[in-house]
Amino acid sequence: MKTTELPVLMPCAGETLVGVISQPEQPSTLGLVMVVGGAQYRAGSHRQFVLLARCLAGAGFPVLRFDHRGLGDSSGERQAFDAIQDDIGVALDTLQRQCPSVQRVVLWGLCDGASAALLYSGDRADTRLAGLCLLNPWVRSDNTLARTRIKHYYAGRLLEWSFWQRFWQGQYEWQPSLKGLWQSLQALRAPAPSDTPEPAFQRHMAQALRQFSGPVLLLLSARDYTAKEFVECAQSDPAWKGLLQRPQLQRVDVAEADHTFSRALWRAAAEQAVLDWMHQLPTQV
Repeated sequence: MKTTELPVLMPCAGETLVGVISQPEQPSTLGLVMVVGGAQYRAGSHRQFVLLARCLAGAGFPVLRFDHRGLGDSSGERQAFDAIQDDIGVALDTLQRQCPSVQRVVLWGLCDGASAALLYSGDRADTRLAGLCLLNPWVRSDNTLARTRIKHYYAGRLLEWSFWQRFWQGQYEWQPSLKGLWQSLQALRAPAPSDTPEPAFQRHMAQALRQFSGPVLLLLSARDYTAKEFVECAQSDPAWKGLLQRPQLQRVDVAEADHTFSRALWRAAAEQAVLDWMHQLPTQV
């Protein structure tokens, strides 16, 4: 399907957000807003967001990707991922205004962009939300990071042939690895001080996911430690109990993929998963 790209400027809390809408010739009533996270901006690593937006628009879904305040070309001070609810709301408003056919909107996010999308759903209870597409959500804390490193990095090294080759050849540097392992064990064993509990945003994310009644696509990279840390948190924290087993949540693991799906094969698998899931969603309010 033929598509066009429309740059947009969006006022938000006295600042100006910059975005691009990928608009199909025959737009669906279902659209998507990309929430950028980390050090990325609206293009994404290796143009990941551009390519996905064009893929979805080619299938008829209008897509808005944008820079929130202080990011990319948008003005203002840099905002933390758990403080961009206004930015996301403005993006939804803009997509509907520029694409009048859009009645329902999916929020899509990678890393802390996924966390921000989930937090928005819990904070705003926006009835326009048709679903959440969460890629490798960010739930970082000292405790979950320590468990993930011990379980997936240090234990995994013992099963790697390359590790034992370097070991027998005397090429393995023990000091950095032992220091890292010791620090992880200390973080895991240390009781959390009463004045510094697990990050509040983790609990808010779990609560938001529990409250959200719409469909959720959880897309995880098999070789990404952020994804592994999310699964570790969801399996061990009582606040997340049963959430990944909810019937409205669909989980897709992309084999061998890294955090940003940097290879064409991984990117294509992620795009297809999102596209297939979007086609299953209801398009009317």
